[in-house]
Amino acid sequence: MRKNYYQKMAFTGMLLIILFTFQKLISKSKEDFSDVKFITKNTSVQNLSDFDPNDLDEKQWKDLGFSEKQTATILNYKNVVGGKFTSKEQLKKCFAISAEKFFELDKYILLPESNENANSTFFKSFEKKTILVSRKFNPDNLPINDWIKMGFSEKQSEAILKYKNYLGGSFVSKEKFKECFIISNENYQKLAPYLILPEKTPANFKNFTKNIIQEKSQIKYQPFDPNSTNIEGWQNLGFSENQAKVIVNYRDKNLKGSFKSLEDIQNCFVISSEKFEELKPYIKLNSATIAKNPESEKTVTKQEKTDFSKIDLNAITFKQLLEFGLDEKSAGSMIGFRKKLGGFVNKQQILDTYNIDKDLVEKLISICPLNTNEVQKYTLVDAPEEWLKNHPYFKYSADKIIFYRLSNPDDKKILKFLKLKPEYETRMKLYMK
Repeated sequence: MRKNYYQKMAFTGMLLIILFTFQKLISKSKEDFSDVKFITKNTSVQNLSDFDPNDLDEKQWKDLGFSEKQTATILNYKNVVGGKFTSKEQLKKCFAISAEKFFELDKYILLPESNENANSTFFKSFEKKTILVSRKFNPDNLPINDWIKMGFSEKQSEAILKYKNYLGGSFVSKEKFKECFIISNENYQKLAPYLILPEKTPANFKNFTKNIIQEKSQIKYQPFDPNSTNIEGWQNLGFSENQAKVIVNYRDKNLKGSFKSLEDIQNCFVISSEKFEELKPYIKLNSATIAKNPESEKTVTKQEKTDFSKIDLNAITFKQLLEFGLDEKSAGSMIGFRKKLGGFVNKQQILDTYNIDKDLVEKLISICPLNTNEVQKYTLVDAPEEWLKNHPYFKYSADKIIFYRLSNPDDKKILKFLKLKPEYETRMKLYMK
């Protein structure tokens, strides 16, 4: 009996051990990963511009809004696929990039849509612009047009100037210039030999930027007539010698001797919108110094208010938008986007414009009518190549459209081959016959 008792006890003990081990294995397999949220958590980033994901280092991925873990995962995934992303389709499969984040970045990614086109001639449409520079320059003095001529896009140029303003109005050093996210390491290496900047950032960097701001604040403005102000006078107002020369040349040659209105001064590209607002209260246009012509008196006299209920949104001017209350940036963005589109087809497009005051624009479009009769539309088969490559809704698919229509002269078939996202196809159809 005692032998049977011990045998039963041993068997029971072994059974308990087996059950305990099995339960532990089950609990491991059902481990809760609900706290691991870094894959889908993304941070929205403003002022995005075109970029090749193969050029981004760890810091630049973080600057796009990814966490440290997400960044490590993306770079590891890049190594797994051969050290280079070959298409948007491939990049989208990286589980550290959520669908929402990919949608946000999609239109800025310089990669072909799918792997099947990675080695085709379509890839040429995604080639990066070459940065060209032939002489030494101080980046503190370059207006947006010079950055664009150098090879940067308009959005990239705007971001560079915003970064300069963030630093206090000066890049300070080559080190600080290099830290600008928009300027890749490759482009910095091209620009570095030509930069007229100190190599190192001053030890008292914070005080240095404060001094720049203080120097600007020390300018004592007094009422002045822009038509009798010489180069030295413009320098006293805070402009560099070169900027002052440009202003005087613009007045004497382009405007034939005089500024006729505040708008003439505002349109001079070396006078930023911020600087113009500083100067505006002190500008005194003297009728005696305005070059005599029939239009002068009309410009100086107070203009009648615009009846915006009769102004077509496809014909409204920059000046009228300012009159309505939009700032220069919002008005310029709206006019520029309309020009690229060839005209708005619906009012929602206006609200989708970047860098606008949406509340004010909503009020504007509720008052103004929209006439679409003059908006140019084409079939995919007949659309001119230049139009396809320049239109915001077609340019990323232009080469594919041109290729497919050679053997398939049918819009429905071409759209089917393009395999576009529904929202992209809907936008295209706005400008298709």
